[in-house]
Amino acid sequence: MSGMSQLVKDTARLLAGLVLTFGIYAMVHGGQRPAGAVAGGAVVAGAFVMLVLACGRTEGLFVPEALAGRWQALAVLGLALIGLAGLANSGTLFADQAFAGRWPAGSLLARGSGLVVDLTIGAAVWMGLIRAFLALAAFRGDADGGREQP
Repeated sequence: MSGMSQLVKDTARLLAGLVLTFGIYAMVHGGQRPAGAVAGGAVVAGAFVMLVLACGRTEGLFVPEALAGRWQALAVLGLALIGLAGLANSGTLFADQAFAGRWPAGSLLARGSGLVVDLTIGAAVWMGLIRAFLALAAFRGDADGGREQP
């Protein structure tokens, strides 16, 4: 299906940039807030869901369905590798001692592997929610909410 009117499509595209910016900000600063990376991943997924609902599945889906599962698996694998690197380096899972102190204080990288962990968690949540939305849309029959277009 082709989606909604041109006004709704343009508004969704405009808002998607703002929502993506906020979601990525939440993922990057996720270690400073409880569940920040998870919330950031959910916000980014919400931006993509908004685009699919407004523009239709063919025009609004920027993440191909086949790649969403692979990207989610890569994010989970990356998270496991970061945890094992901390375990191998200092004997504690996700230990930051191996990575911390190499960058100036106050920078995002000063907290060690936390930034990379937050981004991988956010990416796993993002792709998981995209896959769940696409599965529900396929179960219903389409990603446009079942509306008939004239």
